[in-house]
Amino acid sequence: MDPVVLTLMRVAGSDASIPLPAYETPGAAGADLRANFPGQTGITLAPAQRALIPTGLAMAIPQGFEVQVRPRSGLALKHGIALVNSPGTIDSDYRGEVGVIVLNTSDAPFEITHGMRIAQMVVAPVVQAAFTLADSLDETDRGAGGFGSTGRT
Repeated sequence: MDPVVLTLMRVAGSDASIPLPAYETPGAAGADLRANFPGQTGITLAPAQRALIPTGLAMAIPQGFEVQVRPRSGLALKHGIALVNSPGTIDSDYRGEVGVIVLNTSDAPFEITHGMRIAQMVVAPVVQAAFTLADSLDETDRGAGGFGSTGRT
């Protein structure tokens, strides 16, 4: 399978020494995104605090694809660092700087440093639906059963 070409651009004022997103292993689904705080060493998030972390990058995503921004499992497990809107979606027609909304769910402050790997991005295909309105829907075994309606097994 040929790779999807994602064109990246550094935004004005960003630190060009910060590495571009990269897959850390051959089997990785996500490429790591890094914090880009030009002129700063980073920020410290207090417990329960959230912040928009700049990446210094804008991208041209091919039509028919999106980029999903997801948490890094190590930061989540070891430090309680989560992404508020996970997965976050970057649409193919967005051309602004990519930012990552990070939340400290732990009871200790957490420092996000310049250049730190803060999230991962996954390129995914998108299918757009055609919406139609109906007076009724087809029947299923589940029916209108909602949250938890399928049992505990």
